[in-house]
Amino acid sequence: MAKKNRIAILLAAYNGESYISEQLKSILEQKEVDLTVFISLDKSSDRSYEIITAFALKYPNIELLEYGEKFGSAGSNFFHLIKSVNVEEFEYVAFADQDDIWNASKLIDAVSMLNKTSADGYSSNVLAFWEDGREKLVHKSSPQSEFDYLFESPGPGCTFVFTANLFRLIQDNIRVNYSKIHLLWLHDWFCYSFARFNGYKWVIDPRSSMKYRQHNQNEVGANAGISSFINRAKAMFDGSGLAYVKSQSQFIEQENTKPMKYLRQGRLGYLKLSFISHKLRRKTSHKLFCALFFLAMFIKGPNKEEGNVF
Repeated sequence: MAKKNRIAILLAAYNGESYISEQLKSILEQKEVDLTVFISLDKSSDRSYEIITAFALKYPNIELLEYGEKFGSAGSNFFHLIKSVNVEEFEYVAFADQDDIWNASKLIDAVSMLNKTSADGYSSNVLAFWEDGREKLVHKSSPQSEFDYLFESPGPGCTFVFTANLFRLIQDNIRVNYSKIHLLWLHDWFCYSFARFNGYKWVIDPRSSMKYRQHNQNEVGANAGISSFINRAKAMFDGSGLAYVKSQSQFIEQENTKPMKYLRQGRLGYLKLSFISHKLRRKTSHKLFCALFFLAMFIKGPNKEEGNVF
């Protein structure tokens, strides 16, 4: 009988009593893998601690990290997990949210894809679902471009699976630079950007192997619909979107990439970025939006919030 792959799952939780039991049950039902779930619970006001503690008492492969700290966001909680968990005994590391539902083959499908493509990082499309019964495939698997990692994530972090080798490099970087963790916004985007920038191969699976729950508490959801597009456009035009891009590139030391050099050149740099917009995003419609956005910024000029980063 073949030895099962050992996978560490990092799960960040906060006030998750409504859904975390269903999420954990779907993780425990994973086929053909040997898994351990490490949970970091942000200080909560509901019954999350009692629910997770009950699971940990029943299942020896569920471990709750020391409880009581207030992280304030899912990203900060995940960075704490990345820094804290010892993954030396594992071949792979995966991320999990507290409120999704995984197909039983989610992890083994990801491992198979990593092996098939000789990649070190994996993400996938997901099937978003709402409480009213609506479902929508969230498409993230458009072909990767030269610099897309500087401007976007390759899908929700709950789909991410890493080889232990890549994860340990990410972990070492986070540990060494933890005093600057405030420069980062999203853990998943950071991990993808770090991997691609350092020459690691990343594969985006067009299949979905999980149901991605959408509700009012989502920090970053499915990005579906016109209202979501408008919100993202506002974040770009008010300067906060580019501020995130710049601060993350500073953390990863990506300032000498062509797009980051252009971003320091003001209006002229925006014009240059509009000409290479096809290298900055994956999806065709996003490439077009990028070109139009940078042309608009060429006319308008830099925002104060964006300019304060570097």
